[in-house]
Amino acid sequence: MIANEMKRAAALMSPADRAARTRCYERVLRLVDLTVAVQPKPTLRRELLRWRDLVAARYLEADPAPAAHDEALRCLLRFTAVASRQIPFL
Repeated sequence: MIANEMKRAAALMSPADRAARTRCYERVLRLVDLTVAVQPKPTLRRELLRWRDLVAARYLEADPAPAAHDEALRCLLRFTAVASRQIPFL
């Protein structure tokens, strides 16, 4: 679901879509927080919190940075082998 919201935000990179993009990033941050709260593996929890910082930086940007957004999405997909297989299709 986190990646779904990131893909939705990727489609909202024009300045006119700022409000919708901000809401997407808010949902991403909330989903990460919920995932971290129930994550039993401390190493994955630590990496998710580091990744959350990338998204928080995108959330605070006044102007969209599509390349940085895509990089953050690719990083997220690398967390699991199954999700990594989706990277070529981005």
